[in-house]
Amino acid sequence: MTASAHPELDLTVSRLIKAPRASVWNAWADPASFEQWWVPAPTLCRVREMDLRAGGSFRTEISDDGLEFGPHITGCFLAVDELERIVYTDALVAGWRPSEASFVTAVITLADHPEGTEYTATAMHRNVTDRDRHEELGFHDGWGTVIRQLADFVE
Repeated sequence: MTASAHPELDLTVSRLIKAPRASVWNAWADPASFEQWWVPAPTLCRVREMDLRAGGSFRTEISDDGLEFGPHITGCFLAVDELERIVYTDALVAGWRPSEASFVTAVITLADHPEGTEYTATAMHRNVTDRDRHEELGFHDGWGTVIRQLADFVE
């Protein structure tokens, strides 16, 4: 079960992806595929750890030049329901150990749609300040771009 929507603390983007749910899921589950769409181009992504199971590590790095990579996400998967839902957070690291700092918990859902897959990504924040900061950092543009890149990758 996912927490109910909290408009003051959550940011959400959704898109119809004209591909089967299995294709969208596989783009998430395969690290080499995931790297192709996870961050807005031309920034590059490298998956360091992706143990796609509850309690599994999720760690990515990013690079603007393809030479030097720096931290992006260091977190933990909280729930993984194949073909349906992925929940991760940066509040925890592998094995549900507390992280040094946290900013977001994300819920990704995939649902069948007559034209493909309804993909929804919700970023949950601990307070209004973090939510507003994420929105100011370009949440809708950034996460929307990533979902478009995912759609382009699987369609």
